[in-house]
Amino acid sequence: MEVRAKGKYLKISPKKAKLIADLIRGKKVNDAIEILRYTPKNGARLFLKVLKSAVANAEQKKVIDIDNLFVKQATAEKSFMLKRVMPKAMGRADIFKRKYSHLTVVLEER
Repeated sequence: MEVRAKGKYLKISPKKAKLIADLIRGKKVNDAIEILRYTPKNGARLFLKVLKSAVANAEQKKVIDIDNLFVKQATAEKSFMLKRVMPKAMGRADIFKRKYSHLTVVLEER
């Protein structure tokens, strides 16, 4: 039985978040939590929140043994972009984009 949790509109680019998702995909939940706790990237903190939410969803179902859970799927999908203008020299302007992501974690019992 699958359990999923989704974090939406999080302030991290999908490219950076996919690096963190690759670290925990296929690992047991306890191992994934330890990996995320000691990874010094901003995305690790965000994925940790989503992973703990998925574990809490599994506890609510009461059909799944939490000790046997593993991360079946961890994805970072593209969300919207905020487009901002930054003034530059000689009256010019540059557009920079702030990227947002949707993070998804799917857990399954082994």
